[in-house]
Amino acid sequence: MKRVFSAMRPTGRLHLGHYFGALDNWIKLQKDYECFYGIADWHALTTNFEAPDDIRENTRQLLLDWLSTGVNTEKSVLFVQSKNLAHAELYLLLGMITPVAWLERTPTYKEMQAELSHKDLANYGFLGYPVLMTSDIIIYNAAYVPVGIDQVPHVELSREIVRRFHTLYNKEVFVEPQALLTKQAKLPGLDGRKMSKSYDNSVMLSDIPEVVEKKLKTMVTDTNRKKRSDPGDPECCPVYPYHDIFSTEDEKAEVTAGCKNAGIGCLDCKKILINHVLAFLAPIREKRTRLEREITDADEYLADSQKKAGEEAEKTVAAVREAIKI
Repeated sequence: MKRVFSAMRPTGRLHLGHYFGALDNWIKLQKDYECFYGIADWHALTTNFEAPDDIRENTRQLLLDWLSTGVNTEKSVLFVQSKNLAHAELYLLLGMITPVAWLERTPTYKEMQAELSHKDLANYGFLGYPVLMTSDIIIYNAAYVPVGIDQVPHVELSREIVRRFHTLYNKEVFVEPQALLTKQAKLPGLDGRKMSKSYDNSVMLSDIPEVVEKKLKTMVTDTNRKKRSDPGDPECCPVYPYHDIFSTEDEKAEVTAGCKNAGIGCLDCKKILINHVLAFLAPIREKRTRLEREITDADEYLADSQKKAGEEAEKTVAAVREAIKI
């Protein structure tokens, strides 16, 4: 089976956007590929280096969300990035050969600087994070990296670094990774913006029913529909993408027609959605509650899986040392 690699930064509990943007696909990939999924705690430091206190607990919370949705150590290799020092060694060595211009042209470099303008990101760690990301991928000889179309440039940079290494040292050590384009459903946040914990506009996978209902009831709708009698446009309403995922075809038709002719109010539309979201989250939350009592230490739980990841990474780094004669 060919290998797949992906990772998430431990920045807190996950929301519906994480599930439909990544986790849903991760779970499916476990059936056909040998999957390596990492908790990228070093990456969390690139934008949160001044406040690392929460990273260990956030690592546990991230693991609980993974396990409660169906990502597990029986089907995949799960590990914590910082517990595998081979990543750091390869990161250092790749940094020696990666031109700064390659990093500065990374699309998300300027985008994240603009989005996180309130943070001090004038540091090497932030500039060099694509090199660390490359290390994470190629250290496991992953053939595929599941991404959306907007993330393809990241994988292409990894491919360029691999090709440069092979050319410089005249030895092929790594598998050249390919982007595994996946359909990613993008759910807007409760305020219509991108769903993000930093915007406090998310429905979390672990939210209790009362909180989920309250959040969805107060979600913004089509701003042109100011009164119950005003017709609306589902295409302009942040709520409709949720119906596209959760509701039946008949319900979507009902909501679309009712919105356009003012036959139903926004709260009526949301009530249909709320029932589906609550039903979807119930088994996830139930499993998470049980796991939260059982797993008090993420490192202890992941020990066996972490060992396997470490052994695979050490094999790769040994080949790297031999190639560069160190």
